[in-house]
Amino acid sequence: MKNAARRIYIALIFIFMYAPIATLGILSFNASKSRAKWGGFTFKWYLSLFENKDIMQALWNTLAIALISSVVATVVGTISCIAIQGMKKKGRAIVLGITNIPMLNADIVTGISLMLLFIVLGIRLGFFTILLAHITFNIPYVILSVMPRMKQLNPSVYEAALDLGASHVQAFFKVIFPDILPGILSGFLMAFTMSLDDFIITYFTKGPGIDTLSTKIYTEVRKGIKPEMYALSTIIFVVVLVLLFLVNRTPKEKPAK
Repeated sequence: MKNAARRIYIALIFIFMYAPIATLGILSFNASKSRAKWGGFTFKWYLSLFENKDIMQALWNTLAIALISSVVATVVGTISCIAIQGMKKKGRAIVLGITNIPMLNADIVTGISLMLLFIVLGIRLGFFTILLAHITFNIPYVILSVMPRMKQLNPSVYEAALDLGASHVQAFFKVIFPDILPGILSGFLMAFTMSLDDFIITYFTKGPGIDTLSTKIYTEVRKGIKPEMYALSTIIFVVVLVLLFLVNRTPKEKPAK
C-alpha cells in the first residue's frame, strides 16, 4: 500500500511538472493556430521562427552573451578559487560566505542594483551592460563548482613538482589543472545555462533596441501568443535540458586496480 501511494505521489509530481512542457512541445507542431484544435503535424512554425530576423538577432545576442560571460566567469572564478584556497581558514570562510550572497539574493534586487550602478557610472545600457551583469552573477556559480575540487587537492603534489624543477605555471597546468578540470567544465556549463535562461537581470540591464530570447519572448507574449513562440520555447527547453544533463552528469570512476 505504501509503495503504491509513493508511486502515485511521484507520478503526480512528474505530471504537474512536465505536462505543461509536453503540451507546449505538442502545440509547436500543430498546423492550426488554435490551441483547442489539432490541425495536423507540421514544422512550419519552426521554419517561420528561423525566418524571423528579430528573433534570430535575439538568439545571436543570447548565445554571444552566454558564451562570452561563461568563459570570462570561468576564468575569473577559477583564479578566485586558487586565491581563496591559499587563505587562512577564517578568511576563506568569510570570502566564501560573501561569494554566496549573489546566489541567495533575489534576482530583481541584483538586476535593479546593477542597473542603478551602470546609470551612476554613466555606462549606456546595452549589450555591454548585459554582458557585465551576466559575468557578475555567473562567477559565484563557477566558484561553487570549482571550490570542492580545490579542497580535494593534495598540496604536497604541487610542492613536489616545484622541487623537481617545474615553474609555478608548469606545476599548475600539469598537476593542479587536470584535477580541477571537471569542476571547471561543470562551472562553465552551469554559468552558460544560467546566462541562457536569465530574464530578470537581463531585463533591467538591457537598453532599447537590444533583446535576448527571454526578453523577446516576454515582448511577443504581451502582444499575443504566436505559434512561433511555442517552437522557440520548445527549443530553449531542449537546449537547457541537455546542458543541465551535462552539468549533472558525473563521470564513472574507474575501478581501483
